[in-house]
Order: sequence, then structure tokens, then C-alpha cells
Amino acid sequence: MTQTKRQLLFIDHSPSANTQRLSDAATCIMTRDSDVHVIRKSPLTANAEDALSADGILIASTENIGYMSGLTKDFFDRTYPSLLDVSAGKSVAVYIRAGLDGTGSKRAMESILTGLGWRLMQDILICHGKWQDHFISEVENLALTLALRVEMGA
Repeated sequence: MTQTKRQLLFIDHSPSANTQRLSDAATCIMTRDSDVHVIRKSPLTANAEDALSADGILIASTENIGYMSGLTKDFFDRTYPSLLDVSAGKSVAVYIRAGLDGTGSKRAMESILTGLGWRLMQDILICHGKWQDHFISEVENLALTLALRVEMGA
């Protein structure tokens, strides 16, 4: 009997070269070091069906004017009613690339995730301030932790 791979949806908003580096590193480590099928989509193309069919979700957002990116918010604006009351318990992890401190983005994200009943597998990671190369390993650790938990059925 063949068992199908668990699916992980990666909702990826990467508008700059450095945020693209973070997302590429996350994708690479999840596909290399876990046995989950990673589906990477921008917030504009991801939809409620994608989220419902995924066993876990990784969300990458930037901070814009002290809040999550408009495109990330657009994903939730479009999908929230369809996900509410039917997706509770979904495993999720989030990282935010923030030029400021990221607290507004984090609070907004936590509020939405709580409303949906999604389970954060780890504290929201905020990579804030001037770019630092260690952001890559922090994102890799977050992404791999989520992927391994999804693989195990968490």
C-alpha cells in the first residue's frame, strides 16, 4: 500500500532579493530534509482550496508600514470566510522580514491565525532590522521544524 506524501503549502511573499533568498532557503531545506510535498505559491495565487488541501502552511510576509504585507493580507481577506470553521487545527509557521520591529505584523498575524484556529508550531519568527546573513539559518530552522512536524502528522 502506497502512502501519499503530506502536503505543505508555502505562501511566499518575497518582493526583494534578500526575501527571495530566505524563501529559496526555506523551500530547499524542506524538500531536501523532509518527506513532504512543498507547494510554493504567492499570496495572489494561493486560495482557500490550497490551504484546505495542505497538511501544514508556512507563511512568509514582509512588514509594510508596521503591518503584514498587503498581499499577505489579501490572501486572508479572500480566503478567511471559506477557511473559518473548517480548517481549525491546521499546523502553521510564520516568518516576517521586518525593517522595523515587526510587532504590528506579528500581532495581526496572531489575531488572524487565532480566529481560524490554526496551530502555530513555533513562535512567529521576526527577522528585523538591517539584513543579516543569520536570518537564512533562522528561517531554515523554522521551515524544517514545520515540515518535520507535518511529516509526522502534527
